[in-house]
Amino acid sequence: MTEGIRLQKVLSQAGVASRRVAEKMIRDGRVEVDGQVVTELGTRVDPESAVIRVDGARVTVDESLVYLALNKPRGVYSTMSDDRGRPCIGDFVEHRVRGNKNLFHVGRLDADTEGLILLTNDGELAHRLMHPSYEVPKTYLATVLGTVPRALGKKLRAGIELEDGPARVDDFAVVDAVPGRTLVRLTLHEGRNRIVRRLLAAVGFPVQELVRTDIGAVTLGEQRPGSIRPLRRNEIGQLYKAVGL
Repeated sequence: MTEGIRLQKVLSQAGVASRRVAEKMIRDGRVEVDGQVVTELGTRVDPESAVIRVDGARVTVDESLVYLALNKPRGVYSTMSDDRGRPCIGDFVEHRVRGNKNLFHVGRLDADTEGLILLTNDGELAHRLMHPSYEVPKTYLATVLGTVPRALGKKLRAGIELEDGPARVDDFAVVDAVPGRTLVRLTLHEGRNRIVRRLLAAVGFPVQELVRTDIGAVTLGEQRPGSIRPLRRNEIGQLYKAVGL
């Protein structure tokens, strides 16, 4: 049975901080191992089994786990392969992620929608992110025709009855408007198929263009369509926190 690795070394190897800064974090009581605050610098842990948190956010120490953010372009299907030869997420992974490490995508976007999709081989995190009970918020930018009235946000927050049950947004704002077109931002924790398009169509504003910009703490930022980036340590920690891991 392994004696384990010094906690400060594990934190340093995980990219949390230099070993010296990690030692100060431990002394300051900012580090937990398996639910217990650890302040002893000599503490050894098994990085493959220990649950380590810094300031309440979980630290990933398993080097075999991969966490990526893809900006899915329009016209690309949310599948890892397509038997009809249509462009799909798997095409991007195949060319840009060595060995692809059995990655799968977290959630879906329809082919006409651009934006953020997470890719990982962390099955437990992916399962929880997709499960409606954890209510991880997702934010979208939608372009609609016409001028959006002020009262629309209140109406969407109150809830709209759709064919498969009521749906509502958590937040709604008009971002920009030009004659004949309005750009709106909406946040919701729903995961039902084409939910944003269906919601806006139900209130008389069919979507012309749609981009998902955020999933929980992960944001698209300036990431170009078709590009893939590894998630930062704090982003992974915040995703874990959002789903209770």
